[in-house]
Amino acid sequence: MEKITLRRPFFVVNPKSYLYGDDVLKLAQYVDELAKKYDFDVLFTAQHIDLAAVKASTSKLIVTAQHMDGHKAGAGMGHILGDALVSAGVKATFLNHAEHSMTISDLTKAMKRCKELGICSIVCADSVEEAKALAKLEPDVMVCEPTSLIGTGKVSSADYMKATNEAVKSVCPHTMVLQAAGISTSENVYDAIASGADGTGGTSGIVCAKYPFKTLDEMFEALDKARTNLKEGKIK
Repeated sequence: MEKITLRRPFFVVNPKSYLYGDDVLKLAQYVDELAKKYDFDVLFTAQHIDLAAVKASTSKLIVTAQHMDGHKAGAGMGHILGDALVSAGVKATFLNHAEHSMTISDLTKAMKRCKELGICSIVCADSVEEAKALAKLEPDVMVCEPTSLIGTGKVSSADYMKATNEAVKSVCPHTMVLQAAGISTSENVYDAIASGADGTGGTSGIVCAKYPFKTLDEMFEALDKARTNLKEGKIK
């Protein structure tokens, strides 16, 4: 499978374990329409059992797993096979999220399998130091978010975003950086891209919002504004 190439700025909608079944499909279909309307690259995650259904019911989204193991088909119980993800239409996977952390050994194996299968690797890091260390593994995307801010609605500081952006790029210039901690408003979306990040997105800030679809509308409008200002050189 040919690996996707993400365009900046990109967006991630990551329902984690908040939604499944019909509820996650409704959200995916709405996000798919926004992705088509604005022509953005949008990664959308779901429970592994729902990924094939998300793929079948959308046309623009980059269907993304929330985790993948480095195992190959054969002996092994309870592992998430990259081969099975590819078969379901998955193009990318998160790895080493704070809520599903991995050892360096397991992370390295999973990233190797991603390269073999053409799956985009989205590796998560906490601190500036961890981001810089994991960038040496050359992930396709690095998620920089302090573990302490996940799910709190509190956004990473501008200093943290700038420092982690620069740390990753200094080690692996072609790795794209996703700033996503606490993103819950359109202003958060714009500021993340203005910090120098390549992408942003959210979880609880979207699915737990009073009006999730309205929140998404506002976030995509902000992302569109950021894209325009990137083109015009108003932000870098």
